[in-house]
Amino acid sequence: MPIPTGDDVPAHPNFDSLIESLEINHQFPGLYTFKVIGGNPASFARSVILAVADELSLDDEPPYSVKQTPNGRHVSVTLTLIVESPRDVVRVYQRLKTLDDLVMLM
Repeated sequence: MPIPTGDDVPAHPNFDSLIESLEINHQFPGLYTFKVIGGNPASFARSVILAVADELSLDDEPPYSVKQTPNGRHVSVTLTLIVESPRDVVRVYQRLKTLDDLVMLM
């Protein structure tokens, strides 16, 4: 199933309220922080970084940090970058939801 992009972001029962909430709580364009938690295969953090860069058509890797849980079972990837619109935020979350080993999005 293809990942929706741009104006192809599908309508969801709560889509309008999500967009409204993002517009109220964030300034666009502006900084937005994505936090992604997943299993700790060697490729998880890399796949998060590449997915965000691809979805936002970035030329370079976005700034990020990676933290591993003390037991090594999970990693947290935090990315804070400039996002142009609430639709960009939704597109990134939709893309991240498709990643293998995903545990939680924040």
